[in-house]
Amino acid sequence: MYFAYFCAMNATIKTILLTVLTLSVFAIALVELSGVSQTALFNQFEDPMKNNGVSESDQAKRDAKIKKMPKTILEVPETNFNFGTIKEGDKVRHSYVVKNAGQNPMLISNVQTSCGCTAPSFPKEPILPGAQAEITLEFNSAGKAGAVQKNALIFANSDNAPFSISFEAQVEK
Repeated sequence: MYFAYFCAMNATIKTILLTVLTLSVFAIALVELSGVSQTALFNQFEDPMKNNGVSESDQAKRDAKIKKMPKTILEVPETNFNFGTIKEGDKVRHSYVVKNAGQNPMLISNVQTSCGCTAPSFPKEPILPGAQAEITLEFNSAGKAGAVQKNALIFANSDNAPFSISFEAQVEK
């Protein structure tokens, strides 16, 4: 019955319906292939302006400045930290030592976290060659029962940026 109705339709309407169907299938395929349907991109790496106290205009200025700076080398001796077992609702933090192992000053433009439950803090001033600084990640375990692993990306004027650091915890209710 539907086939007979479809055959009797105007050719223009058929073309429009087939185009809409094709575009819908194409859009669904793109969403599935990109992984956005399982975890939205903004949940993987949130808005870089969030949680770091830097305004959008200041961030744009920092990004422009970093692009013009000569490259250096970022070293982080401990890239993963294990908090062990913590209670749900606890706020825990860990500081990662970052070292400028290059010959030029290093400026960290941003630290993007993989979840809104993790708040980064990082130095806003340049780190001189051979000097060290700290990047702190504070994790709020409220509503995060079970095994947790979170990541953060360090953006700087280094050859190996963005650089990934992470932590894990077992959150008990």
